[in-house]
Amino acid sequence: MVKMPRIQSKNLISIILCEACGIYGLIIALLVSQGKRPSGDWSAVYSSMENYQIAENSGFASFWIGITVGLSNVFCGICVGVLGSSTALVTAQNGSTFISMLIVIIFASAIGLYAVIIGIVVNTQSGSWPSG
Repeated sequence: MVKMPRIQSKNLISIILCEACGIYGLIIALLVSQGKRPSGDWSAVYSSMENYQIAENSGFASFWIGITVGLSNVFCGICVGVLGSSTALVTAQNGSTFISMLIVIIFASAIGLYAVIIGIVVNTQSGSWPSG
């Protein structure tokens, strides 16, 4: 039995924002996997020191993009989850506090979006393969 039916739909907002963290990770995974391939044969990586350094730079950039975005979105999900639970409890007691708590949840979810922006910038700045 639900004691406060008026907050059922309001609780879904924090769940949707937590799911956005997973989608951020998927977006970064797709972007990183698409841009890190040499043109032509894979043995071209070892053909010159410049190509090897580009491959090494791309590999380290991909690793740190994954770590940065992954950890930021884990912490973002935890933060939004805790705030969503607190919002449900506070809104059940006093309905007028929902909007202010929603703003706090939105600011907490922005942490994950900032990490995605950083990941996109680092991904575009990491080594690009020479054509041919």
